[in-house]
Amino acid sequence: MKTFGGPAVLLDRSDINTDEIIPAKYLTEITKIALKPHLLEDLLLDGKQFDSHSKEMEEAKVVITRANFGCGSSREHAVWAFEVNEINVVVASSFARIFRQNMFNCGILAMELNEKDIDAVFAMSGTLNLSVDMDNEKVTVTSSDQNQNDLECSFSLNTYDKNLVNAGGWLAYADTNY
Repeated sequence: MKTFGGPAVLLDRSDINTDEIIPAKYLTEITKIALKPHLLEDLLLDGKQFDSHSKEMEEAKVVITRANFGCGSSREHAVWAFEVNEINVVVASSFARIFRQNMFNCGILAMELNEKDIDAVFAMSGTLNLSVDMDNEKVTVTSSDQNQNDLECSFSLNTYDKNLVNAGGWLAYADTNY
């Protein structure tokens, strides 16, 4: 079974669209790996350019953001850019429907938490790490700040989507089930 979680990067904004995840000018690339250096390169947070090549981003296995993540076009390239950067979990209060399903199809966990829990994560200080207990549908967020308490939240996932991500995506799931 696949393990989910790891160091987290916070993107404190709603409505991050697929063009900000991977700019359209890279849609002509013929390999997923060619997308790797361009993940989130056009993202603006609070009117400032996001540093998509920071140490924090390079080490991240988890992205935590706000509502309506992955809106815009339904391009699968946006999910592939996370995949080749070894991001295995994206947490938001909501996702664009097609983007969310593309995440599961590629074996990436699209975890929806309620806005209260998302707010609590963004209120945490220090470097954050997320661990996922898929069987019990629990997530724990820990901080490098010793004065910060861990945050434990519940999430729900239907059996089919859980099977997809545990298998490593649709192709791996189909190989073992059909």
